[in-house]
Amino acid sequence: MTIPFLRRIPGLGGPALRQVVAASSQPAAQAAAGVLAQLLAELPELLLAAVFEVATCQPLATYAAEREYQPAPLAAPAGAMVRQLQANLAAQNQLDEELQEVVFTLATQLHLLRLSADGQQLLYLAVHTHDTNLALARQLTQQAAERL
Repeated sequence: MTIPFLRRIPGLGGPALRQVVAASSQPAAQAAAGVLAQLLAELPELLLAAVFEVATCQPLATYAAEREYQPAPLAAPAGAMVRQLQANLAAQNQLDEELQEVVFTLATQLHLLRLSADGQQLLYLAVHTHDTNLALARQLTQQAAERL
């Protein structure tokens, strides 16, 4: 017997809420979780944050403030978007340029995707527009990506 309201209780029926979760005990996942914890300390109003491997689209660490905001399903589309933008740069023969950041805005949310310095990991961040301004979010994601 399934009881639908039990899924709404934190810890039951879904991923952890309001806590950073490392995907494994591997050093890369633990480092990513540490970066997200520091980012959360700077931006406590985060809706979601995650660090993904670009090549495999596997999450290394995730954070979600609400059950509606789950970063794991975003891994494949975000990775595909980054690879497509990198392919576009290559097709335009802009070999001296490299993709660093993708920003998209919704009516009430800001979403930032920032590549690590080596381009192997992708930091995904989402915040409400009324809680955080774009300049602050960009600065903090840049600093966080440098620590990946």
